[in-house]
Amino acid sequence: MDVDKISSITDYFVIASGTSAPHLKALGSEVERMLKKEEDIHCAHRSGTFESHWIVLDYFSVVVHLFLPEVREFYSLERLWSDAPTVD
Repeated sequence: MDVDKISSITDYFVIASGTSAPHLKALGSEVERMLKKEEDIHCAHRSGTFESHWIVLDYFSVVVHLFLPEVREFYSLERLWSDAPTVD
């Protein structure tokens, strides 16, 4: 989601779901590993754990949210930030 025009905290949100707590852990680790390896980009702040069913990776201009489906539905960030255009 391109939130640049409606948020002062970041330019983009990436919102994704995992199928289980271990899957969330693997997704978060892989995002961090690939950005570090391919682009030399390091995560500025990481919140949540796979046990909390929501992981947030803050890269300043991009914030990655990883949820279990029921937690994603509960927080409904897509609805909360519905004024933001989506980006493929």
